[in-house]
Amino acid sequence: MSNLSLAQKALEQGKGILRLAPTWVPRSFCVPGRRIKLHPDDYYVLGGVRGGIDERWLSSTTPAKNGPLTGENEGLSFIVLNEGERVLLKDAIDEMGAEIIGSRLWDEYKSWPMYSKFFDNMGPLPHHIHHNDEEAAKIGQLGKPEAYYFPPQLNNHGGDFPYTFFGIAPGTTKEQIKECLMNFTKGDNKITMYSQAFPLIPGTGWDVPPGMLHAPGSMCTYEPQKASDVFAMYQSLVNEAIIPEELLWNGTPPDQIGNYDQLMGVIDWELNTNPNLLETRFMAPKPVKDVAEMEAEGYSESWVCYRSEAFSAKELTILPGQTVTIKDSAAYGIIMMQGHGKMGVWDIETPSLIRYGQLTNDEFFITEKAAMEGVKITNHSSCDPIVMLKHFGPNNPDLVL
Repeated sequence: MSNLSLAQKALEQGKGILRLAPTWVPRSFCVPGRRIKLHPDDYYVLGGVRGGIDERWLSSTTPAKNGPLTGENEGLSFIVLNEGERVLLKDAIDEMGAEIIGSRLWDEYKSWPMYSKFFDNMGPLPHHIHHNDEEAAKIGQLGKPEAYYFPPQLNNHGGDFPYTFFGIAPGTTKEQIKECLMNFTKGDNKITMYSQAFPLIPGTGWDVPPGMLHAPGSMCTYEPQKASDVFAMYQSLVNEAIIPEELLWNGTPPDQIGNYDQLMGVIDWELNTNPNLLETRFMAPKPVKDVAEMEAEGYSESWVCYRSEAFSAKELTILPGQTVTIKDSAAYGIIMMQGHGKMGVWDIETPSLIRYGQLTNDEFFITEKAAMEGVKITNHSSCDPIVMLKHFGPNNPDLVL
């Protein structure tokens, strides 16, 4: 076996299922909500200057953009082999391409074009925006659609402000929003006066297309998203904390800094002022097929993120004591939320506490071939269900609602 690459070796060992190490990401402008199972002593393990660890990135081939102090490989997922050797998921996909993500995605993207994360903040984030492909291209990046799902297992409490502002209230004028942006350095620019907030409900989610203003609330959030880290903050004060002006111009081409019309151009006005946000952006889980039929087979599965073409996500539950084989038409990453058992050749378990740098058996990546052949999962508990979240790339062939 010595002449096999690490990626080939990992694929062989896992029979098409790759075991991933936890990927922790700090954010200097955030206060950790402490719900992502990291040991209490480790939230500031990278030093106060880096800020607290606010996020765990999942199935990521996307580097975190965290300024000049960003660590090497920050945000990137590592595959772990039985011998303890490691290889970046990005490097393995670059090397093996369609063998991992399937020819449908490889031929079009030549990469894994999404990632997911747990976002875990004590308070709300500022009202901000992600650029679309056209706007992001001006700074050499991709646009960023994203979605939210609030896992019940990580939300025993909702944090300081479990409400998210979405969009712009109908009747607001462009001049009013532009004035808020021009007042960014004068304390509170009061931009959320022109928005509306919705309470966040565990077990539900929201779809956030690019160009949509949003101020995420303080629930611990599972966030599938396009492989990009582009954003600009449009709110100057949140939770009594001042937002640096440089974050207003983050994502603006250097020669356009100071041009407020450029900032306005990033806003998809029609999308933001749609009066039917609840109808068009909210996501309640949708069973993949008849619930009684699934439960008779020992499992239950629902779509939890399904409004974007750039990615999708499911929540899979294996009932206590059951063994099932689950087939999908696309490669995907998984993160365990509850329970323990066996998945293919791997032991799977849900840790309750993780030290920084410690390995776990709760995160994996399933190749397209293994997904199509079917993944065999056994729940070893007589009373506790296995629950896992599954994140898929663009245009999932199974997503027909």
